Amino acid sequence: MFGSIYCFIHLLILLVHKHKSLILKDVDYWLEIRRHKMKPIAGFIYLMVTYQEFRNVFYFRIGNLKYLLKWYCPQRRNFTVAAGSIGEKFYVHLGYGTVIGAKSIGNNCMIYQGVTVGSLHGSPTILDNVKVFSGAIVMGDITIGNNVRIGANATVYKDVPDNTTVFPPESKSMKLPIPKQNSSEI
Repeated sequence: MFGSIYCFIHLLILLVHKHKSLILKDVDYWLEIRRHKMKPIAGFIYLMVTYQEFRNVFYFRIGNLKYLLKWYCPQRRNFTVAAGSIGEKFYVHLGYGTVIGAKSIGNNCMIYQGVTVGSLHGSPTILDNVKVFSGAIVMGDITIGNNVRIGANATVYKDVPDNTTVFPPESKSMKLPIPKQNSSEI
């Protein structure tokens, strides 16, 4: 009940905004990932009240109208979204310390906390079905292909082809010795 009152203005903007269908696809995707079964409008209110990072995505979608609303229902402070365009079903997990500065982001993309996308050396283009895990850095004027997974703490500064998983380089301090096994024990 309180959420409906708290987000009444946001709900009105959603209902008349030109990106309504895109925002509702985000709502469905977030609810699916969070394993909540709700109708779209109730889900929108739930997400707006509960997840500040969802608010950041919503404010990105509505453009300049965000300046009227974000004082009333604040964004996550240490999460920035600046992209030419973002496709449908865009999800950000937690968003702490996340900076997204991409030329464009495709459909069905998921970004975790502590990720940096973009740098002084250029902004990447991220295609469809991409997951960027915690602490990863994607920088430069590069293209991240379709169905790419960028592992936690990986640094990407070259194009990544479709259907690729990028891992961070192994740290020598992380290598553990493999115990020798006696062949009679096998």
